[in-house]
Amino acid sequence: MRICVCDVGLGNMRSVERALARAASDAGVEVEVFRTTDPAALRAADKIVVPGQGAFRDCTTALAGGLGDALKEVVRTGKPYLGICLGLQVLFETSTEADGCAGLGLLRGKVEKLAGGTDPFTGAALKIPHMGWNRVDPLAGSLLAADAAWFYFVHSYAVVPADPSVVVAMTDYGGPFVSAVAKDNVFACQFHPEKSQAAGLALLERFVRA
Repeated sequence: MRICVCDVGLGNMRSVERALARAASDAGVEVEVFRTTDPAALRAADKIVVPGQGAFRDCTTALAGGLGDALKEVVRTGKPYLGICLGLQVLFETSTEADGCAGLGLLRGKVEKLAGGTDPFTGAALKIPHMGWNRVDPLAGSLLAADAAWFYFVHSYAVVPADPSVVVAMTDYGGPFVSAVAKDNVFACQFHPEKSQAAGLALLERFVRA
């Protein structure tokens, strides 16, 4: 099996590669994990992972033209897609972070800035970006385990799907936000499995096995 990490040049792609290789080894599955910006190589892969950490505009710029077209093509042919952080956000149509920049539009909806608010225990203002460990509460099956688990987040924006049926997990940070979505062959999460120790590796292992 060949798993392609789509290199949008944002965030530590190497850590994602290493985590996928470790998950494959733990699963006992023979996998070649490779990173590329080549649309042809992406089309030839068996599974696609799109990570990214940073600005929506930079991600859409990296995917402009052939790479974004190839991503839409492979998703529509049914190949498994795992989106991480920006790899989740770019699935949607627009983001308030970058007016005029279109996402891939594979899922209907938009990306909006986190509301922030106050810590319910201390009353202190919550910092944006939301950075650190937080609980992910699954609403349905997909790649997530049945029970809540803690994952690592680094983000200032969250997705607002037009179709609530794609939402498979929620998290609270001054209010609830969508932390994972799934539809058919697509699974994407706002948190970083590659930074989430055992829970993250377990999720990646399920993706490798799927």
